[in-house]
Amino acid sequence: MTELTRQNLEDILLGAVILGAGGGGDISEGMALIDQCLAAGKTFDLVSVDDVPDDALICTPYLLGAISPMTPEEERLYAGLTPANQHPMLQAYAEFQDHLKQEFYGTTACELGGSNTAAAFFPAVMNGHKIIDADPAGRAVPEITHSTYYLAGLPAAPIYAVNQFGESFLIDKVKDDQRAETLVRALCQVSRNDIAAIDHALPMRVLREVLIPGTISKAMKLGEVWRNNVADNRKAPSAVAAAGNGAVVFEGVVTQVNYKTDQGFTVGQIDIAAANGETMRVSVKNENMACWLDGAVYATVPDLICLFDSDSGAPIANPDCRAAQAISVVILPAPKQFLTDKGLSIFGPNYAGIDAAFRTPLLT
Repeated sequence: MTELTRQNLEDILLGAVILGAGGGGDISEGMALIDQCLAAGKTFDLVSVDDVPDDALICTPYLLGAISPMTPEEERLYAGLTPANQHPMLQAYAEFQDHLKQEFYGTTACELGGSNTAAAFFPAVMNGHKIIDADPAGRAVPEITHSTYYLAGLPAAPIYAVNQFGESFLIDKVKDDQRAETLVRALCQVSRNDIAAIDHALPMRVLREVLIPGTISKAMKLGEVWRNNVADNRKAPSAVAAAGNGAVVFEGVVTQVNYKTDQGFTVGQIDIAAANGETMRVSVKNENMACWLDGAVYATVPDLICLFDSDSGAPIANPDCRAAQAISVVILPAPKQFLTDKGLSIFGPNYAGIDAAFRTPLLT
């Protein structure tokens, strides 16, 4: 077990933003949760999957919703509703334990991202529980189904969800993770496009061979690499690419960008032009889904398409990309669990709207 320092935690969230490939939420929200725990005198204990007892009950907390701002018309739908005093995730965690009549040992993040990784740490740490050095995605993903849980056929239910108004929802039975995604997304859409949820409450004996091990440590390593190289901002993206076995594949300036909220997702596209006249287009569905070089498909999920600000060296999460911004595009390799036929069937080119077999530019 490792007790994480604030610097470790900042590195983890920076690395998670990179591995979020545009998704996973705003790091400022994640750091606010971290600092709330530290201000309360709590410790962050990171535990390897190998060191968790077989009968330990683990759960997966996450924040689900769109990451683009609400429109004034959408805001008016929630006029008169009062935010609850307690953070929705803490309410969900406490009520879920009461429902199960069992205390959790710890949590695993549902994905890697600036806020969602911290959102999994938050209830565990505030309750004196452990953080598991693993997750079921190895990156940020748009849907509940994009996980090794789904690939292994593990049940998501029961699922506990709480919105910012303190309204709580228990989904006690659900057909499968695809149906779970539909139901929780619907709750999100009537909850100001943001909901705290917890699922896959299972003993470690069931999860041990399903979770992707070491992903929190991997995020911390990439965050450290970024921090050690960001003084030379042009070097940071290439240093991260080298550490993550990826490559810087494009550099240019954003000529056009648009984001909108559609069915609980942030969707859009980013157009980038290089000085030599080449162009790259990136499609977004919370995460960066695919990119085209001069109109030809270049990379798709499950590979990670990561954008960095070339002037500051900082990784960019959606929906923060802006016109005239200088961009470095880094491709990092997909977690191997998504490279099987089943993995690619749920989170490959077809999911990104591309009728083609998966190929990675990292092998060319």
